[in-house]
Amino acid sequence: MGEIRVDSQYLDRLLTDSTSSYGAPYQESSAELAVSHRGRPPVEILPLLRAAADRALLGFAPADLREQAEAISAGRPYVLRVTPG
Repeated sequence: MGEIRVDSQYLDRLLTDSTSSYGAPYQESSAELAVSHRGRPPVEILPLLRAAADRALLGFAPADLREQAEAISAGRPYVLRVTPG
């Protein structure tokens, strides 16, 4: 399980929010990758997750991204704990 600190004013960068005008929430990108890249090698998924995090202006630790890539590859759920920053 990964953990990230996100300032409450930037939660729309992480979570899909229909009231927000922010166009690149990480939740959408990671959910799409979970469907489209299940079974693919983590090394192939990792740069796509990094790009999604960069677009969302979120600072994930490399270990968290690696865990997410491994979970997507294996088809396992990944829990991300968000704490107020």
